[in-house]
Amino acid sequence: MTARKTAAPAPPTSAVAADAHWAATRERLMARARPVLKLTICDDDEAKQAVHVARLAERQAKSEAERTPEDTAAQAAHRAAVTALADAQAALDAVSIPLRFQALDRKTYKALVAAHRPTEEQAEEGYEFNVDTLGPILIAASSLDGITEEDAQTYLDTWATSEAQALLNTAFGVQREERMDLGKG
Repeated sequence: MTARKTAAPAPPTSAVAADAHWAATRERLMARARPVLKLTICDDDEAKQAVHVARLAERQAKSEAERTPEDTAAQAAHRAAVTALADAQAALDAVSIPLRFQALDRKTYKALVAAHRPTEEQAEEGYEFNVDTLGPILIAASSLDGITEEDAQTYLDTWATSEAQALLNTAFGVQREERMDLGKG
């Protein structure tokens, strides 16, 4: 799927002529895609462990190769470890299920939150929305992989609590994903 974007109005010609740098910056700002987060699901513990072991072996081989750059055996061992790590990662990727979520535009997200007011009990606990009704809708709306509301509800109802929470956290987290740095100018 492609990233969702909205068309932006063109700046006044006089403003572009007055500040071409700002026009280029503005164009880049208007072309930004909303944030995307990925949740990777893998039930194969052996594949995960194989990547962990291969990563450790690669780090050790790299350290040895950097310590002894003239040692051709150490250099070859590092190359072999890099290949083994890539193979283990490819095997893990093959058995994993990646789910991608993209932030909704601000107005859509606010409308969804407003449409799912918290219950009295949830409001007393400090909730700003009803996570039980908003959760599956937000998962479906932000999914780049076509998860339906029905599928989302099924996952939330049947997965282990921590896994269902991870799914919810990813759908909500992408709405709050920040890619800005408020550093010194």
